[in-house]
Amino acid sequence: MRTIMILNAKGGCGKSTISTSLASYYAFEMEQKVILADYDPQGSSMAWLEARGEEWPEIEGIAAWKDPVRPSRDTDVVIIDAPARVHGKELTALVRKADTIIFPVLPSPIDMRAATDYMRELKAVGQVERKEVKIGVVANRVRENTVIFSELFEFLNKLKVPYITTLRDTQNYIRAEERGIGIYEMAPSATWQDIEGWEPLVKWLKSKRSMP
Repeated sequence: MRTIMILNAKGGCGKSTISTSLASYYAFEMEQKVILADYDPQGSSMAWLEARGEEWPEIEGIAAWKDPVRPSRDTDVVIIDAPARVHGKELTALVRKADTIIFPVLPSPIDMRAATDYMRELKAVGQVERKEVKIGVVANRVRENTVIFSELFEFLNKLKVPYITTLRDTQNYIRAEERGIGIYEMAPSATWQDIEGWEPLVKWLKSKRSMP
């Protein structure tokens, strides 16, 4: 069983969007048994699941901020949508649940400064120091060919953590959220540019480089 956590202390960086699209990727594209564990009391991932129609592959949702996460033996992947503002012992306990952490960063000075501080704290967690958990950074909601994108690209390379891919700023994610589906479950004619951004991420997740 694989456990992938989407984590960043800053709210609004797209953790739930990435969590839901990743869960739907494994369920739809890989035809695997998936659990989506929402640790954020806001319940964005659970709301997405409620909107998901029966015509789509089933994804088991757990409101993990109040209910225990107990995957069955036949579970292939657990996607953890982590809450914001997790620090100290709570962060250590959360990291212990993961094999791989995806760390999304938005293209703004505030988000980049916050990411620097939080990445420092995350790297100090024992499991990360001992390389028992692998981290990959994703630039999220990006408009390329802008000054701030150039600054973000330079910043991500300075984090000394694998920079995996860039996900573009698009209304497709809003439409997907409304329907309870992921980016891979939408019409390819509308999402081919988004899929291009996702391919390096799913390729990395399939590789040994993303596994402890």
